This record gives sequence, C-alpha cells and structure tokens, in this order.
Amino acid sequence: MCAKYYIMKLLLIILIFSPLMSIAQPTATIINKKLEHLNDTRVDPYFWMNQRDSKEVLEYLDAENSYTKSYFDKLQPTVNKLLAEFEQRIDPNEENVPYEVNGITYQSKNIEGKDYEVLYQIKNGKQSVYFDENERAKGKSFYSLADWSPSTNNNLLAFSEDFVGRRKYTIRFRDNLKNVILKEEITNTDGNIVWANDNKTIFYVRKDEQTLREFQIMRHTLGTSSSKDVIVYEEKDERFSVFLSKSLTKKFVYIHSQSSTTNETLLIDADKPDTKPQIFLARKQDHLYEVEHHLNGFYILSNYKAVNNSILFSSSIPTKVENMQTILANDDKIFLENLNVLNEYLIIQKRENGLLEIEIRNIGDKKVKKINFDEEAYYVSAINFDDYNSTKIKFVYNSLTTPSTCFNYDIPSDIRVEYFTKKLRDPNFKSSDYQSERIWALANDGTEIPITIVYKKGIKLSEAPLLLYGYGSYGITIPDVFSATRISLLDRGFVYAIAHIRGSKYLGENWYQDGKFLKKKNTFTDFINSAEWLARKGYCAEDKIFAQGGSAGGLLMGAVANMAPYLFKGIIAQVPFVDVVSTMLDETIPLTVGEYEEWGNPNVQKYYDYMLSYSPYDNIHKMDYPSMFITTGYHDSQVQYWEPAKWVAKLRTMKTDNNILMFDCNMDAGHGGGSGRSTERLEKAKEFAFILSLLNLE
Repeated sequence: MCAKYYIMKLLLIILIFSPLMSIAQPTATIINKKLEHLNDTRVDPYFWMNQRDSKEVLEYLDAENSYTKSYFDKLQPTVNKLLAEFEQRIDPNEENVPYEVNGITYQSKNIEGKDYEVLYQIKNGKQSVYFDENERAKGKSFYSLADWSPSTNNNLLAFSEDFVGRRKYTIRFRDNLKNVILKEEITNTDGNIVWANDNKTIFYVRKDEQTLREFQIMRHTLGTSSSKDVIVYEEKDERFSVFLSKSLTKKFVYIHSQSSTTNETLLIDADKPDTKPQIFLARKQDHLYEVEHHLNGFYILSNYKAVNNSILFSSSIPTKVENMQTILANDDKIFLENLNVLNEYLIIQKRENGLLEIEIRNIGDKKVKKINFDEEAYYVSAINFDDYNSTKIKFVYNSLTTPSTCFNYDIPSDIRVEYFTKKLRDPNFKSSDYQSERIWALANDGTEIPITIVYKKGIKLSEAPLLLYGYGSYGITIPDVFSATRISLLDRGFVYAIAHIRGSKYLGENWYQDGKFLKKKNTFTDFINSAEWLARKGYCAEDKIFAQGGSAGGLLMGAVANMAPYLFKGIIAQVPFVDVVSTMLDETIPLTVGEYEEWGNPNVQKYYDYMLSYSPYDNIHKMDYPSMFITTGYHDSQVQYWEPAKWVAKLRTMKTDNNILMFDCNMDAGHGGGSGRSTERLEKAKEFAFILSLLNLE
C-alpha cells in the first residue's frame, strides 16, 4: 500500500512538472503511397496530408496544435515575461521613417493598443490620418496591406489587401477628395499597383488560380467593371513570373518578366497607357538586367559577360546588349547590387568583401563619391527615390548593435545629416553595451565562411549559448540588422550569429552559384562548419548551440538536423521547405516550375538523385534528433502546410530520443506568420521561450 502511494505521488509530480505529459503525443495515420519516378520508388506514409480542408487533415493539425498548446501553457510565465520585456523596450507608439510619394510626405506609426499601423499624411507640418489599417482589419483574424498607391494627381488611392494569408490580394479604390471607398474591386492579384499618368488607368498583375504564378499584366480603367480589363501582357513560360514598376522620370511603366536566371523588360508609355508594350532587350538565357530611364537614355545593371554585374548605357532602346556603352565594368571582387538613376547622378549600391557601400557617380564630370562605414556587421541602403531632379539622397544605416538611423545626404556638399532614428523606449538601453564582430570560419573544402555575431559585453563567450541563423538560397543575403526583441536573448548571455553561407550573394554572384543546383549541399555543410568553428574558437559553449531558419532556411534546418543532429541542442524551423522531391515533381503546387532554376528539374536524373540525397523528409533516419520547434501557416502559398506536417509526423515515428518536438500550425496565417503586432511578438516570445526552456532559463 505504501509503495503504491509513492508510485502514485511520483506520477503526480511528473504530470505537474513535465509539460509534455499532460496531453498525448499526436500520432498520424499511416497510409503508404508508392511514388515512382525515373525507375526509383519511394514510399510516402503521409502523402494524404495534402488533402486541404479534409476532416482527417484538420483533425491531425488540431491534435498537433493542442499538443503544442499544452507545452507552451507550462511556459506561459516565460512567454509573458518576454512579452513584458518587448513592451518595455519597444515604444507602443513607434514611428517609422517619413518618406515621399508624388511630392507628399507620409509616415506610418503604431498606436498603443492597436495591432496595425496607421499611415499619416504630412502637409505644412500638420499630420492627418491617410490610411488606417486597423479600420480595415476590424473583425478579421488576418490582415495584410500589400501596396498602396496614390494617382499622380493624388486625388485617388488604389490599395490591395489580403484577409486570408494566401497572398491573393484584392485591389480597391478610394476617392481622396470625398474620403469614400469606391465599389469597384479587382480580385486575384499579386497586390502590385502602378498608375498611368492619366489618373484613371492602373496596371496590375493577375495570378494563376491554381499555381498562383503571376502571369498576366492587366489594364483597368476606373469606373469600368474589372471583367472588361485588358490583358496587356501574358507570360506563357511557366518558369517566369511578372511584376510592375514605374520609372523615376514617370515616363515609363515597366513590365518585368523574370525567372531565377533570365529576365526581360517591356516598356509602356505612361502618358499613353493604351499603347502596346515594347521589349527593351529580348530575353536571352542567363542574362539578368535592370533598366533605369534617364531623360538622355537608359542605364542598365547587367550580368552580360559580367559575373558581378556591370553598368551600361544606351541613348535609345537598344537592339543588342553588345551595342551599349560600358559605364562601370565588372569587377570580380566587387558585386554591384543595386542601381538608381537621378538626373545628375548614378547611385550604386555594391558589396566588397561582403561589406555594403554606396557609391555616387556624377553623370557629367564622372567624379565619384563614396559613403563608407566603420563597422563590419551593418546594413545600409539608399531609400525613397521620389524626385528625379534631386541632388540629395536618403539612406538608412543599421547594425547588429544600433537601431535604424536615417540620413539626408547632400551630394554636392558631401554633408550628411541625421533626420530620423528609431529609438527604443527603454532608457537603460545603450548600443555601447553590446559588441558585434565579423569572423571567418573554415569550410570542409577550405573556403572561408563569413559570420557576423553580436553579444553583450562582459559575458564569458566560451560558456555562452548560441543562436545561429541561416538561409542560403536564391542569392538572398540576410542583412546584419538590429532587433529590439533579440536583446532579450543577449541580456541573458546569448551570442547571436548569422552565417553568411553559400547560396547568398554576400560575397558576390559566385558565392550564390556555389550554393545552388548540384552544389546545394555546400549551404548545409557551411552552416554546420560555422557552428563547429564558433564552438572550437571559444565563441560559445559547444553543448548550447541552437539553430534557426525559415522557408528555404527551414530546408537548411531540416538538412542539418539529418546531417549533424548531435551538434544542436535545439532547432527552430519556420515554414520549412522540407519535402523537396515531391514538391518539385508536382507542377500543380504554387511556384514549382519556376523553382527549377534554383534547385534543378527533378525530371532530369542527376537533379532528381541529388535532391533525393538531401531532401529532409526523405532522409529522416532512426536516430536521436535535437529538440525542435516547427511552425507553419495553413494558408501558406510559398510552402504548403503539409510539408512540415508530414515532416513532423515522420520524425515522431523515426526519432529514437525523448527530446521535444513541437509543431504549431497557425490556421489564420500564411508564409509570413500571423498578422498584427501582438501576434508577431507572441510568435517571437514563444520561439525564445522554447530555447530558454531547454536551458532551464526564464
């Protein structure tokens, strides 16, 4: 009787103190499906999870969400503490940098107690509400404002919204003079809006209903039914998607058709919106270019025979790229990242050895000025080009230790003046309390991998926990920017690091090419080597390394979990792309065909075999895995919810450890997570609480 009493008491203690014992771990039904391709057969036990809205799928997701909720219910004190820290640190009435559109100044602000931003118009020093997202979001569990664009005379406003999270936006219109929203609507768009100069015509992008590919450029005339809208351009090649922009001179509407490797730009006279678009330079495989109109001709940023891009000029629409004048030649050590053109100046953003720099070239006398910075872990960008004739530019500077600061830079006088800083609410915060560095890890093949890190001064690095972030795909470079929420980890003694692995363009085009197609595994091994190097060199404790990545960075998380599970104490994978082979073989899934130029076409044997060798879902083994927190959105249009759902279900049956595995599927969200300030902060607090719980910290 006594023994039974103590056994019951022990069980009660376990139930009270174990966050995972209060509800049963979900078990997904196994229905094996044979998948045959190129003389290879795979068996997928959870293929059925792609049946969106089916009873079985919804029940499974509900079970996983209930299981995760029971875990985080026990961590609620830590979550609440983190949220309180965020609130103390971040001004509830936080303001964003003012900017100009059509010569009028606007500024978006947060209002205490409200989830969404309010956009103000500023005239003669007076502010008035121009657009309130909170009013539009009333009664909705999700809201996203994709774009807003006033007509050239500012009398009308076009704006695009999504209330689901699927990134299928509806365009609506408002009469600014009467402050009345018009009845006409345009559905199934990508949200992109460009006005012609007649103040009654807009161009927009229509999505394919099935694949969600942006494939048609449409023209709409206000006062007419959207059913009468005209197809201006249709992209037939499924590798390509289209988008719109307008020249700073206001002379042209640009139609961009682009794949990962090739693009083509067409021009429409903005004063004559009914005219047929004219091709600027016909597409040529592997030629990527960007057009900037100048009243004397056209400047283009081009990779033609220029791996890191060159700047070319033509006084008229060219027939061949070879006929254009070279303004700035390719440099294998300097990557030309972006180009803006003013009447008197070329504004060039470039990277040298990974570091960003703004270069300004006088078109007339060819003299060059540069805006340089002292730190080695920062982000800078020229912003808000609204006035073609301006001799001033604005740029924003940000670092891992310093909140965003914006400057007005007068080009002729070479004088920069700070005009806006995003200050923290916490009076005790000092950038000088934190240290940022850039270090170089060594990859397996001898390549040096740049890593930027930040930590609080005074901590013992060799004993510190580390959160290592990575992405490494599509040539996207993760910026070294400040995070107000991240301070909560740094103040608890964490080191935060960004591994600038191959697959990004941190070190130029070749850095990207070395992390795609049949070299994709470099991305994964670079991340693993970065973690190992940081521990070996005493920048963290080797048994306290955490990893995080989202989307293609979620693929990275899945790959390193299979390849080096022993290395990580915990992994956070957000909207992870983990079922690579099945997704890339299904051309009905949004975006699949266009992805062939990033990952390869799995209908080709060598690409199929290579994808299969690293696809996280296909390479789960019976072994110990680290603790993992996996998130997704049910309406995600980029990575379908069933990829992480299947991954989690298979991990539950295969892993041989008792480590934590949590899966949170937000039923009201898409690829970017939940909407609204409170939801975004809650998601961040849960991520931090998950990490802290594994270290028995609060």
